[in-house]
Amino acid sequence: MALKIVVLAKQVPDTRNVGKDAMTAEGTVNRSALPAIFNPEDLNALEQALRLKEQNPGCTVGVLTMGPPRAGEIIRQGLYRGADTGWLLTDRLFAGADTLATSYALATAIKKIGDVDIVIGGRQAIDGDTAQVGPQVAQKLGLNQVTYVEEVQGVQEVQGVKKVTVKRVIDGGVETVEAPLPVVLTVNGSAAPCRPQNAKLVMKYKRATCPLERPAEGTAYDNLYEERPYLTLNQWSVADVDGDPSQCGLAGSPTKVKAVKNIVFQAKESKTLTASDADIEGMIKELLVEKIIG
Repeated sequence: MALKIVVLAKQVPDTRNVGKDAMTAEGTVNRSALPAIFNPEDLNALEQALRLKEQNPGCTVGVLTMGPPRAGEIIRQGLYRGADTGWLLTDRLFAGADTLATSYALATAIKKIGDVDIVIGGRQAIDGDTAQVGPQVAQKLGLNQVTYVEEVQGVQEVQGVKKVTVKRVIDGGVETVEAPLPVVLTVNGSAAPCRPQNAKLVMKYKRATCPLERPAEGTAYDNLYEERPYLTLNQWSVADVDGDPSQCGLAGSPTKVKAVKNIVFQAKESKTLTASDADIEGMIKELLVEKIIG
């Protein structure tokens, strides 16, 4: 069954390795002090998309991301793992977007791509932790959605209706659900990890760039882009996706971040306990008195 799958991916600062230089004096994230990485849960989503591609001959997987030109690296990393194409939304008008403006931009791009069967992304990005973009994209496109996905088990067509079967996490356990296509899925970080980059695909796509990333004319490898059209990544502006500038970027973002602070928790004191019944009983009584438990 031929499916068109779009993976929503984001290039994020690696907030798992925050050091003393990670914050500016103004309380904002110092992105230059943190390496930019493929958002971890979006990699889990990419793996589910690639598994569907393997199960369904003729299926295509594309990576959609929004950011500055350097975010094209996210598309390349998708191509290295088995994706077929990618789209980079890059425009100064996209800058400063909150989840509402981000989901609007992504939704307009998905409409431009057209005839998408499955939109799949990570549950949330590690630089915001809102888990809002995926559901907002579904709402803006008027599509069904399934969240907290652990595994996409397959797609079947019954009486002319295509349905995806998904295992998802719920409070107290898991459930298996079916949803008709087209559908938006958001994937947990506890889902299967993404496969490593394929050496042959790295060699094929390592020079793939969007036009704004491209080296100046006359430099090394400049002739490759005429000889190998697949090395030119799709690059779209607000105008290219017929977007409304008033709904994009900072202009379309009702959420305003007042400050970002780096808080380090430190213990007031430490105690060494033995495994004796008296020490354990004393610790439990102290936790109950301080209302830490109970």
